[in-house]
Amino acid sequence: MNKSIPVTSACDKPQTQTPWLNVDEAITRMTGAVKKTSETKVVAIRDALNCVLAKEVISTINVPPYANSAMDGYAFNSVDLPTSGEKTLTLVGKSFAGIPFDGEVKPGECIRIMTGAQMANGTDTVIMQEQVEVNDSAITIQSGHCKNENVRHIGEDIKNGDVVLKVGQLISPAELGVLASLGIAEVTIYKPLRVAFFSTGDELRNVDEELEEGQIYDSNRYTIFGMLKNLGVELIDMGILPDDRQTIEDAFKQASTQADAIITSGGVSVGEADYVKETLDKLGKVDFWKIAMKPGKPLAFGFIDNAVFFGLPGNPVSVMATFYQFALPTLKTMMGLKATKATVVKVPCKTDLRKAPGRTDFQRGILQTNEQGELVVESIGMQASHVLSGMSKANCFIILPQDWGNVEAGTLVDVQPFRGLM
Repeated sequence: MNKSIPVTSACDKPQTQTPWLNVDEAITRMTGAVKKTSETKVVAIRDALNCVLAKEVISTINVPPYANSAMDGYAFNSVDLPTSGEKTLTLVGKSFAGIPFDGEVKPGECIRIMTGAQMANGTDTVIMQEQVEVNDSAITIQSGHCKNENVRHIGEDIKNGDVVLKVGQLISPAELGVLASLGIAEVTIYKPLRVAFFSTGDELRNVDEELEEGQIYDSNRYTIFGMLKNLGVELIDMGILPDDRQTIEDAFKQASTQADAIITSGGVSVGEADYVKETLDKLGKVDFWKIAMKPGKPLAFGFIDNAVFFGLPGNPVSVMATFYQFALPTLKTMMGLKATKATVVKVPCKTDLRKAPGRTDFQRGILQTNEQGELVVESIGMQASHVLSGMSKANCFIILPQDWGNVEAGTLVDVQPFRGLM
């Protein structure tokens, strides 16, 4: 339970507008309104990285395909294991990775074997080299060992006929390795989504331009680019659009024919950026919502022709927060990814947190391990939605429920690590 701190500022007054959508309801509506892509293609496994598997992978071999040693040591038959004292075995050969011993090891004999080397006929146990006494042509072993020690068995990792990867699996570096271990050169994936994104506003300038009075650099397009890049979609950067009715309408039409999804930032509050709102009303079916969350609140979602449209708020932190909480799970649904919720852990907060009841608050925090080896979180400080540097300092969201007020240090809070979002 959270520990309340008295509200001392007029700015902390509760926000009780009931028509606002709560965060979970908005996510449910958005993910429920879209369908996963049906387009697939066959690609080489290296080209499948960060793509979504569209056809299950079934193994046609055992991994490993033969019993092999897990250690550098000596292989022999377990019938020679002494129950007490020691025993001497005759050394009759060697087995290296890729160069197995040719022959059969008889009782009373052993072979030198290296990690990954195939077990020889007649052997079922390996003792690591540090645990034996070696003479010129023999070894002496002590009691205390057991059958099958340090042996990797056939199919121990993957068996012939196993379903190894299922439809909807994101192909990461680990999956590439698994596919390679099966001798699979190509897989069937869902075609990556095509996502168009742009910014609107006469005040915005590109990073290579000089600023004049009343102008600012366009940062939102770069954070959106980075978040989409991590998602593995195909990017269509449409740049900065001026506040011109025809230019905006032409850009929206072009984006809807080229992309599966369109993302803009700014111009989604009532009365703002009239050209954007009137163009959306003219070209598509887009709803304008107020979300009970902070940072964020204004959000537009819907369709322009067959393209899904996300109109994110304009403040830079709000752009990132609403992308991660709403656009990201919706795009993942469209990609065909298996539904998974972002990782959330409950840890004590080291700092007091200011919050007014009425909206779910995604405050920026630093999750770390304290001197006792325990996970704790603390606020980065200023939480204003225009302070983008706070997202760079932070590594997580501290999620404070809608009905909570101010929070005292020591309270257990929900934390959503940034690395668990993509």
